[in-house]
Amino acid sequence: MDSAEEHVEGSLRRPVSVTVISFLLIIYALIPLITVFVIAFFVGLDSNLLRHSLALIIGCVVPVLILALAIVCVIPIIIVFIGVGMLKGRNWALQMFLWLTPIYIAFAITAQVSQGSITLGPFINVIFYVIFVLFLTRPASFSYFAQYSQSKLIFFLWFRYLRKKRIVLLSIAAVALVVTLLTTVSSLFTGFITVFEQSAVKAMGDIVLEPPMRFSKYPQLIERLEQIGSVEAATGVLSAQGLLHLGKGNVRAVSVRGIEPGRQAKVTGFQQSLIKQGKSSGEPSFEFGGEAETAGMFVGIGVLAEPDEQTDKYDFAAIEEMIGDEVVLTTGTASGDQVRRKIIKAGIADIVFTGVYELDKSFVYLSIEELQKKLYPEEDGQIANQVQIKLAVGAETDSALAQIRGVWGDFADKQLNWSPYLINQTTIITAKEMQSRYVAELRKQMRILLFIFGVVDCSVVLLIICIFYMIVRLKQKDIAIIKSYGASSGSVCFIFVAFGFCVGVIGSIFGALLGYVVTKNINAIEECIRKIFGLKLWKSSVYMFSQIPNEVNWSWASTIVLTAILAAIAGTLIPAIVAARTKPVDILRYE
Repeated sequence: MDSAEEHVEGSLRRPVSVTVISFLLIIYALIPLITVFVIAFFVGLDSNLLRHSLALIIGCVVPVLILALAIVCVIPIIIVFIGVGMLKGRNWALQMFLWLTPIYIAFAITAQVSQGSITLGPFINVIFYVIFVLFLTRPASFSYFAQYSQSKLIFFLWFRYLRKKRIVLLSIAAVALVVTLLTTVSSLFTGFITVFEQSAVKAMGDIVLEPPMRFSKYPQLIERLEQIGSVEAATGVLSAQGLLHLGKGNVRAVSVRGIEPGRQAKVTGFQQSLIKQGKSSGEPSFEFGGEAETAGMFVGIGVLAEPDEQTDKYDFAAIEEMIGDEVVLTTGTASGDQVRRKIIKAGIADIVFTGVYELDKSFVYLSIEELQKKLYPEEDGQIANQVQIKLAVGAETDSALAQIRGVWGDFADKQLNWSPYLINQTTIITAKEMQSRYVAELRKQMRILLFIFGVVDCSVVLLIICIFYMIVRLKQKDIAIIKSYGASSGSVCFIFVAFGFCVGVIGSIFGALLGYVVTKNINAIEECIRKIFGLKLWKSSVYMFSQIPNEVNWSWASTIVLTAILAAIAGTLIPAIVAARTKPVDILRYE
């Protein structure tokens, strides 16, 4: 038996493509193995370089170093074993390569998505896998492996149909477009929600403490809060409303915030929003070089000017020239029927550009001491009506909230002599929770929109059914020949189901990549549409943000890719059943 097999093997020369691919597999497996051992030997077993190399090769971060090393050692050995088997023309080697490689790639990508860290390793593996499959399904390679077991023809027919039937490209394109559409829509929606939540954190910190009335001695509260291990920094804020007079006939309604600029920069991303002092290494300051009795002020960019109607961008050069200009703020307080108006002369020390339209067009900022002196000159001690808090890195939010509530309750009771009712009326909440109702509505809209698109995109399943049914009708002779060789109806059914799986995988990969490209370049695409058609699709005055969020949501993308693959498989079930019920005697009767 062995001599007969050797005779058959010698009668058909191994094609160059098989030899090259087999050696490439072996080299591809040995390079990372050698790299890891070289780093471990010369740099050290616990070095960061080794850990990063392992994460790149494996495709995910494995907490246990020894387990990671074991994985990196075992996988190359398996690949070398497969490569040697392919050199000998063994069908089991080819089958292991065709089935184990996609499983490993899917594991690596899923693990990276779950950890929120995407590397190029698994995607490079996808490219190599596709190239290897294309070469292995060439006629010479096909015949070389098929000589050992004719029944294994079913493992190759779906590759052959994929290469020869151009109409299958229509199915792949349809799946790719659907995945692209849904990936882009879900990423833009989730990106908008994420940016919206981050804008609240950037403006107010992680946690906001807001009593039902203003209170004094807030520096003592901040000192006690910062003694908690879960709190990194805190700052007091005093709020008011007013009218800002910029010049003749130019008056804007504004919200006034009294802040501590140094502490505000530590708690929020406030300093990065300043046009002039944003890149300064020192703390932001209200000093602007004017008269001593004139207070310094930060003014939102939308208060001073409106973005261009066509480009939706501000004229920064003209706006920066306004730094140093003097303005007049009219504000005041109300007590019963008595209203006390206060006039504050101020100079523009800097301009605030957060990228959030509602914040940029509404807020001006003064020193908290200056605002208190003007509004509440009779108050003893430093007062505030809000405390913004930044949590330490790694702090647990629920635990931090409980600790902050405890500190506030003790402070309000002993230092302010507040009643339990007033203490319980204090709102202590995360900045994200303050936006939760709006975010919930956005998520509901996203789900509705994805459902509508999903229903429309079900037409892709019908398209796949039609295309595969046509292939089954045209390839009945091939099916009859396969069944006459002894292939079961299940094996024939498997050919077309696997074919649909291949279409779904290829279409989903291209769709995910195209969705990634579209999402990442959505602002450039929107700008091109504006220049070509004169149509501005995204305006900050409507959508709040100056830029379209362009981060890909890989969790949603993975779900969409998996659903597209399952849909492609579902679309092949009816044609596969028709193929399985084909009777060879009816097809080959007149051949």
